[in-house]
Amino acid sequence: MLDKVSKVMKDGTSCERNSCFLEVADKTPSFHEITANFALARLAILIGAPVALGIGYLYWRKSTEPEGEGGDKLTKKKLGEIKDKTISLDGEDRSRSQDVPAKRKALTPLEEAQKHKNEGNTHFREGKYDEAIKAYDLAIERCPTTEINDLSTFYQNRAAAYEHLQKWSAVVDDCTKALDCNPKYLKALKRRAKAYEQQKELAKSLEDTTAACILEGFQNKHTLIIADRVLKELGQQHATEAMKEKTDLKPSKFFVKNYFASFADDPIRKLVIASTEPKGFVKAKLLLDQGIYDGIVAACTEEIESSEADAEYKVEAILLRATFYLLTARYPEATVDLDSVIGMELADKKLRANALIKRASLAMQTVPNIPEECFKYFAQAEQVDPDNSDIYHHRGQVYILIERLSEAISDFEKASALCPDSGIIEIHRCYASYRQALINKDEGALMKVMRAFREAIDRFPDCVECYSLMAQVLSDQQEYHEADNFFEKATKIEPENAQILVHKALLQLQWKGDVESAVQLIEKAIAIDDKCEFAYETLGTIQVQRGKLQEAIKLFESAIQLAKTEMELVHLYSLKDAAIAQVNVTKSMGLDIRSIAEMTSMPQF
Repeated sequence: MLDKVSKVMKDGTSCERNSCFLEVADKTPSFHEITANFALARLAILIGAPVALGIGYLYWRKSTEPEGEGGDKLTKKKLGEIKDKTISLDGEDRSRSQDVPAKRKALTPLEEAQKHKNEGNTHFREGKYDEAIKAYDLAIERCPTTEINDLSTFYQNRAAAYEHLQKWSAVVDDCTKALDCNPKYLKALKRRAKAYEQQKELAKSLEDTTAACILEGFQNKHTLIIADRVLKELGQQHATEAMKEKTDLKPSKFFVKNYFASFADDPIRKLVIASTEPKGFVKAKLLLDQGIYDGIVAACTEEIESSEADAEYKVEAILLRATFYLLTARYPEATVDLDSVIGMELADKKLRANALIKRASLAMQTVPNIPEECFKYFAQAEQVDPDNSDIYHHRGQVYILIERLSEAISDFEKASALCPDSGIIEIHRCYASYRQALINKDEGALMKVMRAFREAIDRFPDCVECYSLMAQVLSDQQEYHEADNFFEKATKIEPENAQILVHKALLQLQWKGDVESAVQLIEKAIAIDDKCEFAYETLGTIQVQRGKLQEAIKLFESAIQLAKTEMELVHLYSLKDAAIAQVNVTKSMGLDIRSIAEMTSMPQF
């Protein structure tokens, strides 16, 4: 069985109920990872969070060791040992025989230009960059304009000298002139890309790096690493700008409903109110129970701002308003309200514990690489209400994300003991055990956990998460037919769950390569829930695979409008930026997407 499950589902999980963790981990992409991880079953969805995928570049790469041209050859050394070859000269004559002009014969203009170029190269090797530039100036001045190959070399060599002096504008100018002479000049493209990056003109840097990747057939690891870095920087730049302009998001009703359902011990949902007077918190609770969410924040605010004598449910109102601030990506307001509830030592412990769990999710969103801040709030919640199953359930999800699987299993076991009737908790415990068995390559443990999956389904036949997560585990083991059956059962339980349809679409691609069926399923998912970010992102990725980049860009834009955190935006903007760069480069180089696909062995759909 281990042969069938040779890898962990790095980002894969189920389509189940949305937990408090709207965004919990920085899944920074690699430049070429999208198609390699085409299953796109994301771990964050297991915990109910629309967390960003690892961003990747948009095409398959060959696995052979790359070999560039013009001094860019890569050996089989470790990547960390690869030397920086950006500062190198073209057209060097190591024998220096050209430094001595032929006797009794006048030099032609080209020969004179070559002489000055060789002088410049000598100065360059000696670190005399200003003198090298003067020599290259003379080489360019003497060179006939018809000798475009030589001119491109002279400009590129002068750019190399300017690079040493960190005169980035001059580097850009000279590399541009070199590329005017030779549009496929790799060294000039890479050098200009570096200069653009230094000037923070990241979109231009990405286009030049993309052009270099295309010319190298996506085989030069060093260039791909540079592209990774530029994509991340550009995505971060765009995401930071977008977050400043983000208005209130309106999540789908399905998302909100399942978010609340992820809390087995939610004090707001369990609260029974006898009054039916439609004002303040009473009105907010009635709207929540009816699945009408638009007026909840206003009703809670009415309760909070009323006189002390009339504010019977003030703490509940603050917590409920904080929750909707969290759901609509109004994180500063959510923080203020949650901290307010946490600080009320005389408030009901269930309310404070719930606020602390949600505060932990905010900590993971704002400082995702420092989980200690998140765990601090969980520890505080455990002190306030140690018998609250939600604490251990949601903390276990964080442990899965940071690969602390033993601790995740321990927390899920505590949660299950406190809430034995929760199929969600039990199936998450199974998944954590499955991951651990794979990592440890423990075939006995793997067989045991697969039995546990099936037992969980028997115990909780109405739990959609059991079916959807089981389907993804089976897909990981290439048991495609059975996986499809489980997705079908999940869909029957929750026909309005768009994420299940997206995962089913991905299964069709992985199993049968059936692109048309996959596209139809995702389009159906969008029709069911037009706020399903996962659907837009996945369909955009498929359209990239098909060479329909303009359509992909529009889909990524739709996903961007729905993104709730800066980390999600970094990911989605990187997908969009990579697609835009390839559109621009293919146009400027006179290529089409299919020629690139053939070059990179990208499968055609």
